Amino acid sequence: MNCGLAVRRSVAVCVGGGLALAGLMGVGAASTAQAQNGQASWYAVGHRTASGERFNPDGLTAAHRSLPFGSRVRVTNTVNGRSIVVRINDRGPFAGGRIIDLSRGSARAIGMGGVTRVALERID
Repeated sequence: MNCGLAVRRSVAVCVGGGLALAGLMGVGAASTAQAQNGQASWYAVGHRTASGERFNPDGLTAAHRSLPFGSRVRVTNTVNGRSIVVRINDRGPFAGGRIIDLSRGSARAIGMGGVTRVALERID
């Protein structure tokens, strides 16, 4: 399969040059593991997240379009190899072509400047 993404312990299907992951909204890593590669950005402004909690710009949290709130995701900066585990507590990103928005604290932890190429792996 040549979709440009290595997937472990998951069912992946090439669709129109892209990749569809079975169980993206799955129950957990025991049954499926989700992985994505793409562009990440970061943000540091906000009062409340979509989950209802107060936004902490220095926290280890992130926004994802579809993963359930509370999901834990390993984010790896593919440029320098640094990774961190973040908790999904918000929705986004809203800019096209991006797969995750990290809080400022999460972005700093992996040495991210602006928009950076990352790999995501759901670990819970």
